[in-house]
Amino acid sequence: MDINTVEQQLQRFNPRMVAAALRVIKSIPYFKKKIKAMILKESASIMGELEGSLKPYRGVFPAYAALPEKGVSRAEVLSIMRRIKSREEAKWKNGFVSGAVYHGDAGHIDFLNQAYAINSQSNPLHSDVWPSIAKYEAEIVSMTAAMLGAGSAGTGGDGICGTVTSGGTESILLAMKAYRDRAREERGIRRPEMIAPSTAHAAFDKASQYFNIRMIRIPVDGNSRSDVAAMRKAVTRRTVVIVGSAPSFPHGMVDTIGELSELARRKGIGFHTDACLGGFILPWLERLGYDVPAFDFRLPGVTSISADTHKYGYAAKGTSVVLYRDPELRHYQFYKTSEWPGGLYFSPTFAGSRPGALSAACWASMVSLGERGYLDAAEKIMRAAEKIKKGIEKIQELHILGDPLWVIAFGSEKLDIYRVMDFMTRKGWSLNGLHRPSCVHICVTLRHALPGVAERFIKDLKAAVAHVKKNPGEKGGMAPVYGMAATFPDRTAVTDMLDAYLDTLYKV
Repeated sequence: MDINTVEQQLQRFNPRMVAAALRVIKSIPYFKKKIKAMILKESASIMGELEGSLKPYRGVFPAYAALPEKGVSRAEVLSIMRRIKSREEAKWKNGFVSGAVYHGDAGHIDFLNQAYAINSQSNPLHSDVWPSIAKYEAEIVSMTAAMLGAGSAGTGGDGICGTVTSGGTESILLAMKAYRDRAREERGIRRPEMIAPSTAHAAFDKASQYFNIRMIRIPVDGNSRSDVAAMRKAVTRRTVVIVGSAPSFPHGMVDTIGELSELARRKGIGFHTDACLGGFILPWLERLGYDVPAFDFRLPGVTSISADTHKYGYAAKGTSVVLYRDPELRHYQFYKTSEWPGGLYFSPTFAGSRPGALSAACWASMVSLGERGYLDAAEKIMRAAEKIKKGIEKIQELHILGDPLWVIAFGSEKLDIYRVMDFMTRKGWSLNGLHRPSCVHICVTLRHALPGVAERFIKDLKAAVAHVKKNPGEKGGMAPVYGMAATFPDRTAVTDMLDAYLDTLYKV
């Protein structure tokens, strides 16, 4: 009996009861060994099917499991890389990928590459050698803060500060560490807790695991937004931070940040707005007249914000910004030591040495686009998103979750939505499979604003629905994996599958 068969049998019962029963069964050595063997067998089977798609260059390009005895010529190395690039570029360049590449225009990419090349040797760890990077990063932080409410009436904007990080995950991790350390220092809290809606980014769970902060997950309401009443009930004397998303990655909904941040302010608790996805587009959508709920420093309870410059800021991948309402909170993020024999050592983020060229390219992107560039981009994205939303709404078998702006999640009560996604994959689309509830989303970017892309998406989606209706029991694809992840009550089976996936990625 394989995992899918077991899953189908277990779905007849209450999932919580099944999960509890599995915990008891797995505590018995005999059954623990049997279940582990079954999971490993199923993982091996699924990974065997997926390995070809994960490793498409085997036998096509040279593979190096050890250093070559004689170095390969630079010309050959560059030739290999160009040929690989040509195979991968078409999908994202033609707008077939959800998110991932947010600008993608050849002229913009070439401009960022030039900015990177000029600064390729720079390292902000050595600020005396490259003071230019300190200039770029300070201005990136200041421009981002100004866009997100610094200086607005009542914000005390002069104190709003931050740092440049390597991405949204690092921005979130740093902020959670800062709240943990401040609570320990100022309130004596040794067992800290964070409260977050279930749709909050996985980086918050990563922070929970890395920094030993208990994460209290609260289910969202029927509109896929944070449930204020439930989150209020979850507050305890150990709560160090409350989290909201603007918007959430899964469903593209902006949480009830106004109410939650005010709750945090009254309780003397930190509030973090995760605007990694929306920080560089929501302010411009508001300027364009769209209904954007307040989410930034204009709300007095918001004490930190993460916003990704490498998404809708259109910088090269590898930069983000984390902002704080005051320098005192930021100090809990910094690392510094005065006891090392190597001298005084300090760094603003997790890394020591960092690629200053990425910060330089980020600065170049922001100042070259300016307000008008961001407004124009946001307008184009929303036009494409409206076309896609209207097209989905006309497909009877599908429904959109909530009322999103440009990150559009859709599911089905009648079809296996993961089979629909598999068909779209065969058509060349790369979409995001989600669960709890089972759905798929497309994160609209400037690539989807290209002529005909939104129309092609709807055409292929209609064909996918028709195909799945006609072939409901079709085998293969990623549908079994997503199905198990969405419904299988033993979560260790799912995480074991992810271990196998990651192991496969590192095979030569």
